[in-house]
Amino acid sequence: MIDSYVGLDDTEVAIAAALAGGDVVRDLYGRRLTRIDKGAGDFATAADVAAEEAILGVIGAARPDDALLGEESGRHGARGAARQWLVDPLCGTLNYAVGSALVAVNVALSEGAAAVVDPFAGEVFYTDGQSARTRREGAEARLSPSSATRLVDVNLDPPFPNAPGFRAVDLLAHPRFVADFRPRVVSTSLALAWVAAGKRAAYVTDGTELCGSVHFAAGIAVCRAAGCVVTGLDGAPIGPDSRGLVAAADAGTHGQLMSVIRDLGRGPAAR
Repeated sequence: MIDSYVGLDDTEVAIAAALAGGDVVRDLYGRRLTRIDKGAGDFATAADVAAEEAILGVIGAARPDDALLGEESGRHGARGAARQWLVDPLCGTLNYAVGSALVAVNVALSEGAAAVVDPFAGEVFYTDGQSARTRREGAEARLSPSSATRLVDVNLDPPFPNAPGFRAVDLLAHPRFVADFRPRVVSTSLALAWVAAGKRAAYVTDGTELCGSVHFAAGIAVCRAAGCVVTGLDGAPIGPDSRGLVAAADAGTHGQLMSVIRDLGRGPAAR
């Protein structure tokens, strides 16, 4: 197994690891799977665990000196390692558990290469940290964001750390949002890759410390490399202290969304 990854650069390691996890996710789809309760209505399945093991196996073989952070198994590798990989083996577990194939496998090297795999469409969205591309059935293309669809994915999952100033559900009902966009609720960070690919105009979620999150790091990296506008809910560039996330295909779309989000923060009287 180790020999299989000798000579791969970081981008190909990220892709190989994400594909290995995607293979497990696809193979176990539709089976009755053991659930591991995480509290507050959240859970993992045996597929999450098995996919993470496959991903960590690839990265561990290819980059034995690097640290790893997996959603299900926590930290691995030497303390103080200069580099760390972030792994979300199955983003969209609740979808997956009920037989919905809207899921992603996310692998990212902090401040470096990243890959997002759609295991059912067979599509890989990836970046070397500079440019962003997609790979499917042997064909490759540069990712090209576009706001033409006017579709905006909004994550409605709790917690809501920025309430009452921002509630995603209020965004969906705002008259200017309704006039300019069409909401979608896909409940997986695959939606971030779709923004980079021009399949979505934007993606909005609440949360904290998202750029260092196993759930979002890969998607953020792909969006940035594709040329998307990626900020916190305050409109400032996304960073370790950012709250929430707005990823838009272009500056115009980002500006429209930020105007509505700021209006929400001013309360009902401003509307």
